[in-house]
Amino acid sequence: MQQTKANIAGRNVVVVGTQWGDEGKGKVVDWLTDHAQAVVRFQGGHNAGHTLVIKGVKTALQLIPSGIMRDGVKCYIGNGVVVDPAHLMLEIERLEAIGLEVRSRLFVSESCPLILPFHVEVDKAREALRETSGAGKIGTTGKGIGPAYEDKVARRALRVQDLKHPERFAFKLRELLALHNFALSGYLHGKPLEFQPIFDHAMSVAGQIKPMMADVGYILHNASRSGDNILFEGAQGTLLDIDHGTYPFVTSSNCVAGNAAAGAGVGPDALHYILGITKAYTTRVGSGPFPTELPMDVPGTVGHHLSTVGLERGTVTGRPRRCGWLDAALLKRSFIINGLSGLCITKLDVLDGLSEIKVCVGYELHGQRVDILPLDADDIVACKPIYESFPGWTETTAGITQWDALPLNARSYLECVQGYIGAPIAMVSTGPDRDHTILLRHPYQA
Repeated sequence: MQQTKANIAGRNVVVVGTQWGDEGKGKVVDWLTDHAQAVVRFQGGHNAGHTLVIKGVKTALQLIPSGIMRDGVKCYIGNGVVVDPAHLMLEIERLEAIGLEVRSRLFVSESCPLILPFHVEVDKAREALRETSGAGKIGTTGKGIGPAYEDKVARRALRVQDLKHPERFAFKLRELLALHNFALSGYLHGKPLEFQPIFDHAMSVAGQIKPMMADVGYILHNASRSGDNILFEGAQGTLLDIDHGTYPFVTSSNCVAGNAAAGAGVGPDALHYILGITKAYTTRVGSGPFPTELPMDVPGTVGHHLSTVGLERGTVTGRPRRCGWLDAALLKRSFIINGLSGLCITKLDVLDGLSEIKVCVGYELHGQRVDILPLDADDIVACKPIYESFPGWTETTAGITQWDALPLNARSYLECVQGYIGAPIAMVSTGPDRDHTILLRHPYQA
């Protein structure tokens, strides 16, 4: 049941991933939305995958904020998000098919750059070329996210607002298509795309998107001043941030909490509480360094246990996630970058049954002790994790909703993790359903 504005008026929470994404942000956003009137996506695109399990029913969202699963909550796609109009409509229709009212509650910033078919083709062709040339894949989702952000920064992007003006859209599309076709046919060994099918499809969905176009930043400003609670939903994770992540094996946007302001069009004074989402272990999809990675192919090993019990496959790509022990030295950097107010530890139940649990508390790098994840990717590859070990537990933690009901060893493990990172644990997730949650400190209560 939603709390009233009189109880907690105008308090805003930012939810960010603190690892390489896939930390379970969707479930936490859905849980917190019970105390919010608005949920905002502020970066990324439909390369994000937020899976929600509500009363045993699983729903995967990619572009639309997770708050759409709560009746009456308004959802906003901020200017920092890149929008594929075709995917947006497909996702809306998929949610409507399960009985959700979407269009009256979803608002899209007119300033969002558009992802168009040539962005997707360029994205895929670049990855293929990197692989054949021996450079190695970045590990993109192939959704056109990076090329769309490139057009934004180069000040040539088609934006949501251009859908209102067919002649302007056509003029800009011809120029942009010519540029990308030149790259596709002249360098990337791909086939050029035709203008008319792209234009016709964009215009066919424009009429449906127009009623959802909005000045998101201004609406959020007024909503906050009137006492609404706002939840800012991050995608991907801190170590995939274009500036602060394990470059070049990163995404194309800023995933950190500070970008919630720029990506939604509000001032930084509107960000009251930063909740970092952290798995009880570590995973990563795609390429890039991963100091605590464990082999997953051999049954009976810890890596295999984490992968199979944790059902570790990417929501968007279906790729198996690489798995390893919790990396507290990595999380220290996330704590600093995001200014975390509190932590939510997810997937604790996946550790059930392990006799020993390890946490990386630092690294050996070129003969020296390092207590925080380095910035240089080559240095990260050279890092040898320094572990501390904890006794595991045989009892199940699945579905537990009270701290005192956790096994003693599980509580000890979590308390030590809290100490390593420097941020208090606010919540613990013990299963995929929204009700499988232990609440210690409510982010919406000052």
